[in-house]
Amino acid sequence: MTKPELLAPAGDMEKLETALDYGADAVYVGGDQFGLRAMAGNFSLAELSRAQERVRERGKKLYLTLNAYLRPAEMPELRRTLEELRPLDLDAYILSDPGVLAVVREVDPARELHLSTQANTTNAQAARFWQEAGVERVNLARELTLEEIRQIRRETTVGLEVFVHGAMCVAYSGRCLLSTALTGRSANAGACAQPCRWNYALMEETRPGQYFPIEEDDRGSYVFNSRDLCLLEYLPDLVGAGVDSLKIEGRMKTLYYVAAVTRVYRAALDAYAADPAGYVMDPAWLEELDKVSHRPYDRGFLFGAEDALVHAADSRYQRTHDFVGIVRRVETDGRLLVECRNRFFPGEELELIGPAMRQAHFVAGELTAEKGGALEVAQPNALVLLPGPAGARQGDLLRRQKVAG
Repeated sequence: MTKPELLAPAGDMEKLETALDYGADAVYVGGDQFGLRAMAGNFSLAELSRAQERVRERGKKLYLTLNAYLRPAEMPELRRTLEELRPLDLDAYILSDPGVLAVVREVDPARELHLSTQANTTNAQAARFWQEAGVERVNLARELTLEEIRQIRRETTVGLEVFVHGAMCVAYSGRCLLSTALTGRSANAGACAQPCRWNYALMEETRPGQYFPIEEDDRGSYVFNSRDLCLLEYLPDLVGAGVDSLKIEGRMKTLYYVAAVTRVYRAALDAYAADPAGYVMDPAWLEELDKVSHRPYDRGFLFGAEDALVHAADSRYQRTHDFVGIVRRVETDGRLLVECRNRFFPGEELELIGPAMRQAHFVAGELTAEKGGALEVAQPNALVLLPGPAGARQGDLLRRQKVAG
């Protein structure tokens, strides 16, 4: 078998380093423009240069998203941006607009091109069309079933990529107009306000002030709320279908999300590649994914559209654990220098997690400020020293079970 690439998101440089540490083969990022995530911590030209250096040093790959659909007035700026990007020698651009593709072929013809899910590729004929236009990899539309993915693989030679984890937009592969209509922020220009996740009710014109909930049946709405995709259980099926890259959604997600999700998919992929015939999914992997803030998990359309129904009653975010800190240094005496992200106290039970599914439970002992002095509480953004478990390393993360209420 050929082991697929594991592709993880990075909203900033710290998340990029985390994705690499926790097992990503490649990372996708956005620049200052044209990347469909205007609110993410996008990369400047200088930051992209540093990111590419770090990725190359570690034998990994870096892809830049240029997947917005552009208006005529934006095309000259695109050309200028591409001229600036060309010397960076990024591993690939991710795009969706045929006009953007045409300009890239003019300005930077040697650059590898990947097609975004925004292009809604749902059949082999479309995949071949894009391949003939210069695309080397196609991120297939989320609406495809496993059998349809297999069929496209049989009928094409282009690289195939699928999303395996993260948010699922209600609109067809993300091309949503709801945000523009209600807020003036265009999802197709990277500024989605996520109005599909707001609470809605109907008001009849002659009954002002009387609100009626939107209902499909006794479970609630099938329209506006979304679950999260989780295909961990079906990795062998996707590998067997010939998928070349498995993509995790989430350039706007937290560092903790990037680490926790990437390390689970890394462990599962490696275990399957090592022994396909004897592979059994470890239930602990799913338990780990449950410790990340998420809406109820769903397998999307992988086995047919009937499985992708959405219900208001079960589409709320679930969070069982809080991310409380990052290990910045391990002292010679075993204490951890932790950059705090959430408040915690001496005596609280914490859990350390690291790459390769390392983890350990321990009780927070005496807290000390970096420059000395006992602390009664570890506050966000503070650097705090505390005794840690054996085997802790720089870059490990600390979390605790979420406090009720």
